[in-house]
Formats: sequence, C-alpha cells, structure tokens
Amino acid sequence: MKIEYYKEYSKTLGRDMEFKVFGHAGKPCIAFPAQNERFFKYEDSGIINSMSWYIEQGRIQVFCVDQIDSESLSADWMNPKDRIEHQENYYNYILNDIVPRVYEINSEGNNGEAAEGIMVFGVSSGAYHAVNFFVRRPDIFDTVLALSGVYRSEFFIKNYSDDLMFLNSPITSLSFMKHDHKYIELYKKARIVICVGQGDWEQECLNDTRDIDFQFHRLNVPVWVDYWGYDKPHDWPSWLEQVPYFLYHILD
Repeated sequence: MKIEYYKEYSKTLGRDMEFKVFGHAGKPCIAFPAQNERFFKYEDSGIINSMSWYIEQGRIQVFCVDQIDSESLSADWMNPKDRIEHQENYYNYILNDIVPRVYEINSEGNNGEAAEGIMVFGVSSGAYHAVNFFVRRPDIFDTVLALSGVYRSEFFIKNYSDDLMFLNSPITSLSFMKHDHKYIELYKKARIVICVGQGDWEQECLNDTRDIDFQFHRLNVPVWVDYWGYDKPHDWPSWLEQVPYFLYHILD
C-alpha cells in the first residue's frame, strides 16, 4: 500500500497542518477524525487496514486529515461565537487547502486526471464533519459514509445561535430547505450512507440519525440509513465491522 505523509502550511488557519494519504488511485476520500483524535487514528485503530483491499486495488484513496477540535467542537471554556468561527475556519481550510491537494495528488495516480467528486467519511464527530461538508457542498462531495454521528452544531456548542451555527448544523439546514433548492438534484445523484448502532453510548447519535433520515426523505432524497443492533456500541469494534461492509456496496 502506498502511504504518504504531508505537513503543509495552511494560509487559512495560519499554521502547519498534517495529513496522510493511503493508496495510489481510485475514489478520493477525505476521512475526518473522531473528536479530539488525530489524523493517524484511523491507521492506528485498524480502520485503514479494514479498507486495505480497496486501497491496494486502486478503488479508493484515503486522505486522513487533522482537526482543530480544541478550538471549536471541544472548547467548552471558550466564547461560543469564537468556537463556531473556528469551526467555520476549519470548513474553509478543507475547501481551500485540502480539496485542491486531494485533486492534485489523486490525479497523479489516475493518468493525470483526478476522479470526479470526493467522498467524505467519518465516525462519531468525524461523521458530523462528513455530513456537514456534504450538505453544504454537494457540488464537490458526492459520496458520504457517516457512522455514529450527531448532526447538529448545537450538540457541541450549546446555548448559542447565529448564522454560522445554522450553516454548520446539517439537520437544521435541511429542515429549512425547500424542494426546489438547487442542491436537491445534487443530493439525489449522490451516494449517501448513514449508519448508527443501538448499543451503549449511541442514544444521541440514534436520535440525530432518525432526524436526518426524516429530513432527507422529506426532500425525496434517496439515502441508505442503516440501524444496527443493540450489540453495536459507539466504539471502534462496531466501526471496524461497518466500514468494509459499506465500502463493498459504495464501491461496487
């Protein structure tokens, strides 16, 4: 398996940011880490190994990015306005810095042409990021695999509301979306897979998964929402089982 490590300065964030790329070609996939985890967690946890056949066959190329949760999603001690502004800065970092690099690196292994559309993936708060980026920019992100996520910004940043909170809350954004919105047709063309277990520590995620399931169906957007059993907790063993199962269907 081809593995490359990058540490590059981000003008958007004003600092060096790290990411790691697994694979030489195929569908580019940005993998967002779980809350407070680092870009190498998917490798250390075995998730990358669970994807290895698809990576080695050139079916998927995984870009494991870092996060700034200590300034946004996890920064309970900070002013909520500052926290959501940092979250928006992270959104712009992915769009302005990571997406161009994804296309550039991906094109190197695809005969000089980057694959059309980028997949987004994540577990736990990584699933939140994946769905948030997809809902906001389906013109860039055309496939999503989200496992055990919550999909409301107010879950992380409580007792505060403004335009950025709305933009970064997929359930809320979709609930106000009308059937003639320009993104609806893009959503309908996308592959959307959202999964949640019903075991320990999944209740908040289960509630949000039901809510976002309802919103997509309200807009007549086809989505595969899979509810796994009561023996599937909010934990790595569940995700290690789910990832290869869903990749088999997504990359068919």
